[in-house]
Amino acid sequence: MNVKFYENNEERLLGITLKDARLHENNNMALHVCQNAAQIVHNREALAHLLNTDVNNFVCANQTHSANFVQITQQQIGNGALDISTAIPDTDGLYTYEPNVVISSFTADCVPVLFYNDKTNLIGAIHSGWQGTIKEITLKMLQHLQTHENCQLEDVHVIIGPAISQVKFEVDADVYEKFKALGYADEFMYFNDNTDKYHIDNQLTVKKQCEIAGVPSANIMIDPMCTFNSEDGFSYRQDRGTGRHLSFIMRK
Repeated sequence: MNVKFYENNEERLLGITLKDARLHENNNMALHVCQNAAQIVHNREALAHLLNTDVNNFVCANQTHSANFVQITQQQIGNGALDISTAIPDTDGLYTYEPNVVISSFTADCVPVLFYNDKTNLIGAIHSGWQGTIKEITLKMLQHLQTHENCQLEDVHVIIGPAISQVKFEVDADVYEKFKALGYADEFMYFNDNTDKYHIDNQLTVKKQCEIAGVPSANIMIDPMCTFNSEDGFSYRQDRGTGRHLSFIMRK
C-alpha cells in the first residue's frame, strides 16, 4: 500500500494514504465517492493492518466543508469506519484523547491538517478545503482547544498534508474576495493577467491560522506535494469523480 508516514514511532502514527494503481479504485479511501463500498472497506482494512490496528478503531466524519468539530469519546469509536451512515455528521474536525483510535480526514486537493499535543495526549484531524479555510475551521478549533480543553498551543505540533498547489489553485474574484476578507491572506495570493484568475496558497493560509492561534511556526510542517501534479495524488480539480486520500493520526 502506498502510504506516507510523517511519524511512526512508539508514541504515535501520522500519515496519509496515496494513490496506488495496484489497489481497488486506486486506493480510494472514501465511501462517499466510490464505485464499490466493499472495495473501499477492503482498502481501509489493509490500512488498518499496516497500522497494526483494527478498522473498527477508525473514526470517520461526513465532511461538509463546515467549521464544525467534535470530540471523539469511547462511544464514537468505529463511527463511519465500515458504513457511511454511521459517520460523524456534518463535521470537518475531529479530536480525541483516546489511545489506539485512528482519527481521519478525507481530501482530494483540500488541505488535511493533523495535530497533536504530546503533553496532554490530544490528537486531531481537520479537513480544510477553501470553504473551510475562509470559515477558519483550523483557527476556531485550536482556539476551542485552548479555551475549553486547557491545551497549551505552544506544545501543539501540526502537519499540513498534501493539497493543490498555489499554481494550480486558480479562482475567480468571488473566492479571492473571501480570502482577502480574512485580513491575513494577501501574501498568499496573486493575480495572473494571462488567465484573469487569482491563485491562492491554501496550505500557507491554514499555516497562518495555526500561527494566529498560537502554534509556533517551528512546530508546523507542510508537505509540498501537489495533489494536482503528483501521480500519487487524488485531484478533484482534475477529475470530479476521483477518490480520496485518508490522513490519519493515532496515539498508541
